[in-house]
Amino acid sequence: MTDFETYQSPFGWRYGSSEMRAIWSEVNKRILWRRIWVAMAEAQVPFGIVSRDQMEDLAAHSLDIDVDKALEIEKKIHHDLMAEIHVFADQSPKGGGIIHLGATSMDVKDNAEVLQIRESIDLLLDKLVELLKAFEQKIREYADLPVMAFTHLQPAEPTTLGYRLASYAQDFLNDHGDLSRIREALKGKGFKGAVGTSAANVALFGEEEQAVFEENMSKMLGLPFYLVNTQTYTRRQDHLVLSALAGLAASAHKFAFDMRLLQSEAIGELAEPFGSHQVGSSAMPFKRNPVEAEKICSLARLVAAAPQTAWENHANSVLERTLDDSANRRLLFPQTFLAMDEILISLNRIVEGFTVNQVSIKRNLEKYGPFSALERVLMEAVKQGADRQVVHEALREISMQAWEVINRGEPNPLKELLKYDQDLNSRIPEEKLDDLFKVESYIGNAATSALSLADQIRKVID
Repeated sequence: MTDFETYQSPFGWRYGSSEMRAIWSEVNKRILWRRIWVAMAEAQVPFGIVSRDQMEDLAAHSLDIDVDKALEIEKKIHHDLMAEIHVFADQSPKGGGIIHLGATSMDVKDNAEVLQIRESIDLLLDKLVELLKAFEQKIREYADLPVMAFTHLQPAEPTTLGYRLASYAQDFLNDHGDLSRIREALKGKGFKGAVGTSAANVALFGEEEQAVFEENMSKMLGLPFYLVNTQTYTRRQDHLVLSALAGLAASAHKFAFDMRLLQSEAIGELAEPFGSHQVGSSAMPFKRNPVEAEKICSLARLVAAAPQTAWENHANSVLERTLDDSANRRLLFPQTFLAMDEILISLNRIVEGFTVNQVSIKRNLEKYGPFSALERVLMEAVKQGADRQVVHEALREISMQAWEVINRGEPNPLKELLKYDQDLNSRIPEEKLDDLFKVESYIGNAATSALSLADQIRKVID
């Protein structure tokens, strides 16, 4: 049970999934360290440096994690990895004496952390696939539903809800591709010692045998290694990973911010799920605040800041290594992955369960949609021989009159006002004018493009 009498990070209980927390737990970290030590021992057996009995003894105790004992030792020696070695060695009477032979701390820590990063990306990719499935379904459902589009936060022309959703889904589809490529390109440090020259293992095995040892370690861990390292793998990789997460967070923020706007009473067309017992405000019982979307935007800011820290860690890793990245990296990956995990959980909840207010959509189209017909009226009048500039000015003046009426809370009178313009009347018959004002006839290829994007999603997630 969580001890709430001392500070607990919200990522330890509030944000993110139990699966993501497990990946970055102290127990799992130490299990991975021990897995690497057992693999090292197994790879050293053929060289006669370690006996099979010693290796099997380590394997038998590889899950006997005692965090409290390790932390107690760490208080004395001020080295977390050596503290775990002491605990592991005490538990393994046969194999304890050969743990970590030929390695430096980062041979274990860096490889273990890349395994954690890879598993974390896999978890996010699974959630991202579920998100894309939800988007695909909604895109198909609303591909041809006209809604008012906005540019500069002002009413523009009609689009469709499905097309708007497709624009978000396209970003997430690209994020899926970026994150998948980075996942496949991940590499560990390998086992190259204190400054990356493999000097200790060359001394143990010889140069050719060191290459065989490292190749066998790569196979056992299922992890490719960088050819050249310092004491660590290049911290450039951290920046690439976190930049991809920041890109995904940007897509999430864009969608969530738009949802907040669309849920506002001024537009009121969409709403995130709201529980029957959910409280919107402690003071205002009527409130239905977009708390899920707001949470996404809030956590996305945290994710967006992570690449800057990773940049500093890479750029300031002087010569073969400095330790000034160590403390922040204990927070950097767990917090960023847990924040992104929570963001995707919330995104899935919103996309799967948002409601569509058809009444508000109709109201906004009736209020603002007529203005989008003016471009078609202009083009039709010019086709019938009118002067473009003259017609443009006439339409502008009529539009301003219509806005005054709308601002008084009355229905949009634009089409009726146009009928009083004698020049337009002489060129555009009333029936033709009515056709030009049909909103559904001015959404271009929105529905077709939205459905094509849905097809693309289906190909990726199948």
